[in-house]
Amino acid sequence: MSFAEINGINIYYEMHDNGGTLETLVLLNHGFGSTKMWRDIYPRLVEKGYRVIIYDRRGYGRSEKTDFEEFYVSDRFRPENVKTLAGLMERLNIGTFSIIAQCEGGVIGVDYAVEYPHQVKTMVISSTQCHNKLPMDKFNKMKFPKPYEDLNSKFREDIIYWQGRAYSETYYNLFSKYGGGGAYGNGLFDMRDLLQLVTCPTLVLYPDRSPIFDVEQGVEFYRNLPEGELAVIPDCGHNTYDDKPEEFIMFVLDFLKRHTLRDSP
Repeated sequence: MSFAEINGINIYYEMHDNGGTLETLVLLNHGFGSTKMWRDIYPRLVEKGYRVIIYDRRGYGRSEKTDFEEFYVSDRFRPENVKTLAGLMERLNIGTFSIIAQCEGGVIGVDYAVEYPHQVKTMVISSTQCHNKLPMDKFNKMKFPKPYEDLNSKFREDIIYWQGRAYSETYYNLFSKYGGGGAYGNGLFDMRDLLQLVTCPTLVLYPDRSPIFDVEQGVEFYRNLPEGELAVIPDCGHNTYDDKPEEFIMFVLDFLKRHTLRDSP
């Protein structure tokens, strides 16, 4: 277990490396998750020779939770998460790297790639919203109508595992009400103009059975990327890494092989 104080906040992180010589990959958790959600994914990437860094963004998992609810819904959420990642990369002396991100993590990944284009070699963005026609509070109420006690057992146990039992219900109520908080904003959400500023090759990986975002969101995301690619995983729910891990790994490794290794000796 490792912690680093980044911009005054203690951030939990892990770095996994079996001595391979391939790229560094940074994995970004979704809005309900933490580093623990990647438990079945990162070992496969390490086996293939990649160095993998996973970390809990401020308030998530084992990172510091000071004033998290206020921070979560503020307009500081996205820029400060970018600063946290930049600070962690500096602390770990990481120059260039690739990003693999799920849902809300993809918003932070895009923000980072736009602000630090010289650092991000490639990205894989999975199940991330492109834009919305409804204000987020109405959208969230429609997508997450159930109270914590009525959730299906797997989802509830996942939240407990990701955030800890003491925080699971409070965090579910927070996440389901605001659905990304500062990441998605309080009004209409639209990333299309920002996506056009992403200069690195980016794979948009999307499920066709997400109960949260329609697959057309993935198509719009892809169409607004200058160097975008699109892959749709069939018969797959929102959490692609968990619902179809073999397909998730297959698409990620194929993309990385074609792009991050193409200039390698």
